[in-house]
Amino acid sequence: MEELVEPAVIRMFQAKGIDVKEVYPRARVKRQSLAMKIDILVVDDTELVLVECKSRLSKDDADEFIEKLTKFKIAFPHYKNFKAYGAVAGIEINEGIDRYAYKKGLFVIKPSGDTVEIINDEQFQPESW
Repeated sequence: MEELVEPAVIRMFQAKGIDVKEVYPRARVKRQSLAMKIDILVVDDTELVLVECKSRLSKDDADEFIEKLTKFKIAFPHYKNFKAYGAVAGIEINEGIDRYAYKKGLFVIKPSGDTVEIINDEQFQPESW
């Protein structure tokens, strides 16, 4: 899934008003007792998006990712002044999980033809961590 999402993140998030400048696939950190892996980290000057990619996205995946978002700035302190958003991507998304993630303030990314698209509508307001 990461191979499908990564080439599209700049286009997708620029269309949502986040002026992406940097993309870091498989960002990893180990700091004291905290280790974290971000599938795709998308960064501009003041905002960033953490993207979690799954072949099949479940409610547990979404909940675990939200927990990761709450610890992100501890693991990556150099981003402490950034607005951090979350996005979940899945080739298959368990029934209702797209709505669940949307309501939790996450961008939702699904396959569309040969690429992927953010399916959140214009009324969506992302949660920031």
